Order: sequence, then structure tokens, then C-alpha cells
Amino acid sequence: MTQRESAGSPLDQGSGEGSPPSEPLFLAIGRVLRPHGLRGEVRVEIHTDAPERFASYKRLYLAPITPDGNALMTGKPVPRALQGYRFHQEKVLLKLEGIDDRNQAEMLRDQWVWISIEDAVPLGEGEVYLHQMLHLHVVTAEGESLGEVTEIIETGANYVYVVPGARGEILVPDTDEVVLDVDTEARQMTIHLIDGLV
Repeated sequence: MTQRESAGSPLDQGSGEGSPPSEPLFLAIGRVLRPHGLRGEVRVEIHTDAPERFASYKRLYLAPITPDGNALMTGKPVPRALQGYRFHQEKVLLKLEGIDDRNQAEMLRDQWVWISIEDAVPLGEGEVYLHQMLHLHVVTAEGESLGEVTEIIETGANYVYVVPGARGEILVPDTDEVVLDVDTEARQMTIHLIDGLV
């Protein structure tokens, strides 16, 4: 199972295309959509499987993402104390230190909300973070090499791993039927090549 948190750092780690990531310094947990009300709250799209953890965060970080949408910071993250939060219509409303009116909140539109890796939810048995799926070598159950994961697409229903290789670009859905095993230490994903993937 993949934890829905995206990795990034001010330098070169991230989910999306790029070189193999080292351990990230930050994880993206949401994206600012727009201001909410007049007192500086921002409406945030949730990008974590553990939104209840907002109750334990004392500090969040704000930074833009790359223009192509990869979860990779384009600047140094700005720390902001979290003064309050509440859930509203499947989103979370955040009140951040220093953001006290609608104009200030508007300046945060489309920025991403990050947490320090130290504040991340510990992984359960069989779970991996989303960023750990990038650059995994993908093989079939029969041992055929298909390529490596170069991009991750979020469809709403599940993730899809983009795997270019000798057979062309394969779109691998993150389902139990297809993804048989993920070994992050060996940097390998084993899949069942069902009809329609190639």
C-alpha cells in the first residue's frame, strides 16, 4: 500500500520525473486552493492519507511546486506556525501565523503545504511512501524487465505508474491485481502483466 504523501526538498528530490531521489527533507501534504473568508484562512486540497495528523502539527511549510506539477519545491520552504485548522467539504481550512486577511491568503494560492520528514506518519507493515515508488525497476512475475517508474499519476481511484521501456510506455495501476510486490531495498516492483497494459 502506498501512503499518499509526496516527497520533495529545496534541492532535487520529488515525485514526478527526474533522477532517483535520496531521502527527502519534506513531504507535501496539501495544495492551497484559495482564500476562505476574510480572516486569512486558506482552503487546502488534502494530499495525505492521514489528515487527522493536522491536530498534531505545530509548524507547516509553504513553497511553490514545479510548473509541471511535480511535488518538487522551486524555492526554500517558508515555515508558518499552524494556529488552527478545520475540515470543510472534504478540504481542510488552515489558519497560519502571519496570514491575517484575505489579501495575504491570496498570495498563497497554488502553493503547496509541506511537513518536515520528522513529522511524517510512520509507515505500517507493507506500506511505502509515494516518493519511494519513483525509479523502481519494474519486472513481470516471469522475470521480464519492463523499465523503471519515471512518473506517478493520481487518478482519484488509484495511482498509475508510468513505465517506459522496450515495450513502449506502460501505465501500471496500483492495484492488488497488478502490483504483486514492492521491494524498496532492492528498488524493484513485480507486476502481473494483465491484458491491456501493453
